[in-house]
Amino acid sequence: MTYKSILITGGAGFVGSHLTENLLAEGCQVTIVDDLSTGNWSNIEHLDKHPNLRVLIAPVEDRALLEQEVPRHDLVYHLASAVGVKLIIEQPVKTVETIFRGTDIVLNACSRYRRPVLITSTSEVYGKSTNLPFREEDDVVMGPTEKRRWAYACAKALDEFLALAHFAESRLPVFIVRLFNTVGPRQTGQYGMVLPTFVSQALSNRPVTVYGDGKQQRCFCSVFDIVEGLKKLPQNPEAMGHVVNLGSQEEISIEGLAQRVIELTGSESKIEYIPYEKAYAKGFDDMQRRVPDTSRAKQFIDWNPKYSLDDIIRQVTDYYQTRQQDAS
Repeated sequence: MTYKSILITGGAGFVGSHLTENLLAEGCQVTIVDDLSTGNWSNIEHLDKHPNLRVLIAPVEDRALLEQEVPRHDLVYHLASAVGVKLIIEQPVKTVETIFRGTDIVLNACSRYRRPVLITSTSEVYGKSTNLPFREEDDVVMGPTEKRRWAYACAKALDEFLALAHFAESRLPVFIVRLFNTVGPRQTGQYGMVLPTFVSQALSNRPVTVYGDGKQQRCFCSVFDIVEGLKKLPQNPEAMGHVVNLGSQEEISIEGLAQRVIELTGSESKIEYIPYEKAYAKGFDDMQRRVPDTSRAKQFIDWNPKYSLDDIIRQVTDYYQTRQQDAS
């Protein structure tokens, strides 16, 4: 890693904690800013005494704190965000405000002190597009504003527009990553994340709950692969001012994922189908398929996922089994 002092907003979250752990192992000095609203102290508790780690429990919207911390670091990772479909449906105002306000404050501070910044976006930005695989330069097709489902996607798209505006006006070194269904140890099902929910249900032999008909397909990528991409991208100046997809191209239906989780965990669970209207809200929109084109990631950083879906399911299963053993 060419950067030695790194600031991570949302560093106590699922992806952020793995990135923090990895950077510390490489000898970097890391500062985390996280208010623990969707992150969790348990994700970084094992790193608490590390001599190269500082943890600041504060919201990313704390402008004074960001103005103080950004110039002390060589690189900023902006991972802090409202996450998960469930949170989007239940707290739409918080979702939009947290995403855009936080990004605006981070970008302004980075612009003032000329610090490179990587912003994590989402495959949700592609909206209802059916032009597969999703390429970064493709048109996006958003759903109606009356459906809260699309507030997250629109807010993240606005983040991207703002970051690219800073790059266009002042050549601020910005890097934008669209993540596709990142999964792995430490991810929680609390906000509607499907794989940890399935694994937790299967390990306790409860019904594995599939929303809709289960025919919708997704590509799941290991957080360990994603972290490698997040580390490499800011080290290539050619990637500045570009959006880059990071994700797996190994597709599986949600129904198929439930079946695979049951098989790999040796569970006696059965699949239970729950209508979207019951799980979320009436008229809930979903995308049938999401497949990333990863050509840019290969071009800029020679990146390809190393872990298969079965590898990931086993990693998540091991994590939950270890937690259960520790609790007992």
